[in-house]
Amino acid sequence: MNVTTTEISHPQTELEENSVIWLPACHKNDVPLNGGVCVKYENEQIALFHFSRRGEWYATQNLCPHKHQMALSRGIIGTQNDEPKVACPFHKKTFSLIDGRSMNQSEDCNIRTFPVKLENDFVYIGFINKHK
Repeated sequence: MNVTTTEISHPQTELEENSVIWLPACHKNDVPLNGGVCVKYENEQIALFHFSRRGEWYATQNLCPHKHQMALSRGIIGTQNDEPKVACPFHKKTFSLIDGRSMNQSEDCNIRTFPVKLENDFVYIGFINKHK
């Protein structure tokens, strides 16, 4: 069996593998190339992005902090100074897909990010194990 694993480290905290709960989100073909989908886990909506031009996967909160709408999964992804970003479809405010910080110079409004891994063509989103 051939296993392909791609991991994006959690930008806010160094996480040990055993402190993360991996949610099986979807098959990799369920996410549009260079686009996103929304994944619901418990009471949280997660925006999952396949940045296929770069061969990378990212996950952020789906809630836009400006408009307070679940919209980031429908945002446009691109780069700014070679850093991957997502633009909210409502007002085009941009956020880093690496660490969630606002990429608009006059704003201090950030979003949460989550680690992502790909195993056997399935995409997993990591959550901190609060019961550890």
